[in-house]
Amino acid sequence: MIIVVGDLVTDVLVEHDGPVQPGSDTDAAIRVGGGGQAANTAAWLAHTGHPVTLVSAVGDDAAGRDRVAELSDAGVRCAVQVCPGTATGSVVVLTSAGERTMITDRGASLLLGPAHVTAAVEAAPAGTHVHLSGYPLLHAGSRDAGLAALAAAARRGFPVSVDAASAAPLRSVGASAFLDWVRGSALLLCNADEADVLAGAGSPGAQARRLTAHVHAAVVKQGAAGAVWGGRDGSEFRGRAQAVPLKDPTGAGDAFAAGLLAAWCSGASPQAALAAGAELGARAVAVLGARPS
Repeated sequence: MIIVVGDLVTDVLVEHDGPVQPGSDTDAAIRVGGGGQAANTAAWLAHTGHPVTLVSAVGDDAAGRDRVAELSDAGVRCAVQVCPGTATGSVVVLTSAGERTMITDRGASLLLGPAHVTAAVEAAPAGTHVHLSGYPLLHAGSRDAGLAALAAAARRGFPVSVDAASAAPLRSVGASAFLDWVRGSALLLCNADEADVLAGAGSPGAQARRLTAHVHAAVVKQGAAGAVWGGRDGSEFRGRAQAVPLKDPTGAGDAFAAGLLAAWCSGASPQAALAAGAELGARAVAVLGARPS
């Protein structure tokens, strides 16, 4: 079982072919559906057939009910806190080939309660792995919930992985604070921009090695250039990305995390886990949206 803790929101995906025209019209294809880093990772984990529970928060509104129903239909067990009087979070994703920009209203995600998270983790069966999206830690309203997930996992002896989430809020809270919060985790995943914030400039291998001063292993993702796994024991593994036509990069990192975790938590080597992550990430960039089609 993998418990994923973090955000569940509505994505408003805006796919535009050319540059956005400020103050005027820009042609685009627009669709609305489920999003959120944690929820996307949970959906891709369920797609692999791995048992998964999502711990998150939504508003007491139609959007929240729709988001939970989508995940339940996809095979995700939902331990979702409903927050009356607050709207379910939403994100406008402006996407074109190779690039995405997110405009975010976190909504009920900021009200995820530490007691709710603690209860979900403490009720989990032996052998559970806890995967924490970094977003709860990066916002003051939900930080106690993220810290509660880490504390409850430690009490139960569950291994923990953390996704660094997003470079801009990482800069806001500071690398030192974030790395203190996740210290001792089994695995930290970050993309190239997040690695620059947390480990400073350098090669992905050097960044991963620096991060193992805080966590047992780190993965630095480089998109089409693959990914590097560094271990505290000095080990280093390199994974290649799969070359596929790029439709939409939204959710590719979430799918990569799901593929890697499903393999690694099932006993695969780091090298095999990187390959599994690359395979699922390649499926994600070939479809429009952040979830399995």
